[in-house]
Parts: sequence; structure tokens; C-alpha cells
Amino acid sequence: MSQDVYQELQIQLKERLSLALPGIAAQAHMAPPQRFPKNHQQVYKPNANTRIGCVLILLYPGEDQRVYFPLIVRPEYEGVHSGQVALPGGKKDEEDLDFIATALRETSEEIGVEVDRSLVLGRLSQLYIPPSNFIVHPVVAAIPHKPQFIPSPREVASMITVDLMSLLGDAKREVKEVQWKGQTVNLPFYNIDGNTVWGATAMILGEFIKIIDELQLSPMLD
Repeated sequence: MSQDVYQELQIQLKERLSLALPGIAAQAHMAPPQRFPKNHQQVYKPNANTRIGCVLILLYPGEDQRVYFPLIVRPEYEGVHSGQVALPGGKKDEEDLDFIATALRETSEEIGVEVDRSLVLGRLSQLYIPPSNFIVHPVVAAIPHKPQFIPSPREVASMITVDLMSLLGDAKREVKEVQWKGQTVNLPFYNIDGNTVWGATAMILGEFIKIIDELQLSPMLD
């Protein structure tokens, strides 16, 4: 991929992220069935104890002329997100200037990549996560070169490199049957190189992929 093409991607994406976002409708496409009723109104609501978190979709050009972003696999621990695939990110600290600052700081801490604020393209719709009682604010950034990842062993068990264009048009979306409160329900997820990406991360990516699909960038990036 030429620098001109990658630059055009960033220009179009930044402009699109400044407009009205797909929001709940796009998130619901990858949501567990109990998460939203059919009218797409949230079943679960934030409360006085809800915390704020931020994550980063970090785009970069690969050596094979394609665009990638990293996902992380959380270590096993006693918590609701143990072992799950996620975007780099975490809880907002009081010292953080804003949501963007949180996303960039957490990305540096978790995968060792320093991202300048000027490389941020925009934000996606916020998403409430009932199991952990977090409202998550996704941020999108694009860096000019493939980074050298230095994952934190305390926060990252392993990393997954995702080809952005491979996700378009529901190419990686699958559904499996799971048991929930005594019922069999269909759970949507992304199958990325054998890794199951579901829940909040899948919902965030669902909105992002919807936006990329709208831009019709495939001919330019393939």
C-alpha cells in the first residue's frame, strides 16, 4: 500500500467519524441476544457506581500492503473478562485529560506503543458493559508504520494481528449456540484465526466495520 492510499483512508475515516455514528443498531448486530431487545433500546443502564474505560483501535500499514490493528488476549484471572480477546485499553484515571488520553496511556502500558495525540482520527459510540459495570469509549488512531509491540506480561497473555479488510461484509462473523439462563441462544462472534471475539469487543468492532463498509474502501485497500 502506498502512503498516498493509506493517507486517503485516514482522511475519509476521520471525516466519517466526525458525523453521526451507526451506534446501537451496529453494536446490536454483534451483541449477545439478551443484551438488547428487538427495538434496540438498552436493557441495562449505567448507575452511580459505573466506571469509565477507554479502548483503542490502532491502525497501521503492514509490509504486505494491507491495514492491520492489534487485539490482545487477557491473562486468566478471577474476573468477568478473564482470558477474553479485547482491544488495548482500560480504566480512566483521574489524571487523564480525557477519553483519548486514557486510551493512549493504556495502549502504551499494555502493548508498549506510544501514539501521538495528533494521530487520533476520532471516536466510536460509547458502550455500556453490564458484567463489569463500565462505560467504554472507543478511540480510533492510525500510525504511519508497523509498531514494535512490547506487551505487558501482567496485562497481556498474547496478541492477535487483525487484517482490517478481512472483517468486512461479515466475512468473519459466525454464530454459535450457548446456554443462558436455561435457554439456548445464538451468540454472534468473530472467528479471527481461530480466536473467538465476542461481547463488548465484537460490538465495538461491529460499529467500526459498519463504518468501513460504508466508505467502500475495499477496491482501494485490496
